[in-house]
Amino acid sequence: MKIHLKYPTLLVLFVMLVISSWGFVQPKERTESIKDTSKTYGDKNRTASEKPMPIYGNWISYDSKNGLPGDKAYCVKIDGDRVLVGTHEGLAVLENGNWKTYTTEDGLAHNGILAIDVDPLTGDVWLGTMGGLSRWSTGKFENYTQMNSGMPNDLIYAVTCDGKDVWVATGGGAGCYNTYTRKWEIFTEENAPMHEPWTYGVCASNDKIYIAAWGGGIIEYTKKTKKFRDYVDPDGNMEIDLFPDDGVVHDITTGASWSNGILWVATYFGLSRYDGVHWKGYFDHDSGLASNFINYIKAKDDIAFICTDQGLSTTDGENWITYTTNENSKNGKTILLNGADKKELATSPSLAHNFTIGVDVEGDRIWVATSKGVSRGQLMK
Repeated sequence: MKIHLKYPTLLVLFVMLVISSWGFVQPKERTESIKDTSKTYGDKNRTASEKPMPIYGNWISYDSKNGLPGDKAYCVKIDGDRVLVGTHEGLAVLENGNWKTYTTEDGLAHNGILAIDVDPLTGDVWLGTMGGLSRWSTGKFENYTQMNSGMPNDLIYAVTCDGKDVWVATGGGAGCYNTYTRKWEIFTEENAPMHEPWTYGVCASNDKIYIAAWGGGIIEYTKKTKKFRDYVDPDGNMEIDLFPDDGVVHDITTGASWSNGILWVATYFGLSRYDGVHWKGYFDHDSGLASNFINYIKAKDDIAFICTDQGLSTTDGENWITYTTNENSKNGKTILLNGADKKELATSPSLAHNFTIGVDVEGDRIWVATSKGVSRGQLMK
């Protein structure tokens, strides 16, 4: 018999309260380079057609002392020449070298912003908050809640723009908002293969939507047929993964991201990769994964960027790079793992904090949201 944990929001809030007392890394300019390396890694196992693993450095961090309205950063989105950061105290926008903050006084649904996406068709910014969904368009905020629009729940963990539709993962189910008809379609345990209405992540592929459901694994929705199927841990064990690579590693999923035909699934107990036929599981004891406790995942091309409670890990499924910082100093390390070949490179300064919660990558830039600010890294040349 499976045991499904209730009230995941309380768990997350408890974790955030605990980490609020952890050490703080003062943001400073880079003082020392990562040496004896390049922007590639793992070339010896690759063909000429495969892309190398990127390495990031030159970290610069921002917090309430130099731009953000608060230290807790939940999410980050690169939008052309500007960067959008969701914090516990409002939306922080970096543009032309300057930070500007938007709060409920400016029209936001709630100051706690957990998710951000930008509609590539319209340029509208969609913000998933702790108190509703906000659309930021032409300088104004329009808010959607259970009361005024029929949204499934006001606590929004993830938001994804997919054509005319905006998908959200909420504490009361997943929702699809049609921006043309301005109507919601809601998916819960009553009309989808979920064990509970809690949903933590949502992403889109060309023809499918993938929903990370608490205790329900991954819910796949085919857009054309409007049919569902679920992917759960086949062994049904809540403590360990009894049979490797038989499916998603755990039913408690915290996020999903699709890129180049690969679905990456984050859980609180490890990482899964699915190519449409085969599943592959990864854990901190048998790979370069920093920790099995994964808060968020973002896939870009062939690389997955994995936010954990012990640092940021990146992988192409074979090679790994992990970025961590020290609790009481600005220094950290970059760990490169290619099979049995392991290297550790000193990094100064490093990420703002090991508890990473959000990440976005564009071009040669990477931005990482942490419990003690947001950090920007550059692709090493």
